[in-house]
Amino acid sequence: MLVRFMLLSIAAAIVTIGLKSIAAVVTGSVGFLSDALESGVNLVAAIVALIALFVAARPPDASHHFGHGKAEYFSAMVEGAMIFVAAVVIIWTAVQRIVTPQPLEQPGIGLALSGAAALVNLAMGITLQRVGRRERSITLVADGKHLMTDVWTTAGVLVGIALVAVTGWYVLDPIVALLVGVNILFTGYGLVRGSLVSLLDASLPKEDQAKVDAVLDRFRTDLPIEFDPPRTIESGRQRYVFVVAKVPGEWSVTRSHDVADDLEDAMGHALPRSRTFVHVEPAS
Repeated sequence: MLVRFMLLSIAAAIVTIGLKSIAAVVTGSVGFLSDALESGVNLVAAIVALIALFVAARPPDASHHFGHGKAEYFSAMVEGAMIFVAAVVIIWTAVQRIVTPQPLEQPGIGLALSGAAALVNLAMGITLQRVGRRERSITLVADGKHLMTDVWTTAGVLVGIALVAVTGWYVLDPIVALLVGVNILFTGYGLVRGSLVSLLDASLPKEDQAKVDAVLDRFRTDLPIEFDPPRTIESGRQRYVFVVAKVPGEWSVTRSHDVADDLEDAMGHALPRSRTFVHVEPAS
């Protein structure tokens, strides 16, 4: 299912590149040109994300006991870096045009084409983020955020071009492009930072950690056992919980094992797509 949505994202990127490129050629606007450049980044990023999804979906093997889920983080990091590069190019082009403003041709046609492209990206961005959060796919979420950034880019450009058409102030076109470039720098930074945090095995978010603690509290209430602070990590869509359970010394191996199985099952219900590893040791 995830691959299908990435293919839709690639198709949307191709459509928007075409619309925005025509708008840039027809009008001569650096704003439309910068917008088309970002859509080009979207296309390359979507292809990278598709490859990452194929890699992440591979099952565990002899060399990767915990699977390949972290491939998605590399995809998000690459996408963030590409956004950053696109932003630098946009800013550089805008500064040059601020120094030497140029008149625009047929802005109405450009506005219509770019507006249609924005609607395509808006629909895809919302869809990818919704599906990505539901399926816990950082690749889809990152691509969705990238598309929403593109929507804001286009909106800013549309406002700038409309103002140019009304006022005749041609310098507004590159000024808007400059502001858009600065804005998407922050999006690229956020994606790269989030990917690095996950690649460094950050613990689960607070809401997931609270679910883990709730399960352990329930077992503490029902049984005479204690737990060391649990350790958690996230690898793509898979979450891992490591628990040390301190049981009464007189318990048999069988009983301790049964409790560990029950704990793993309970954690699996509380945290879908998670694996729990329980180490049992006698209480001191």
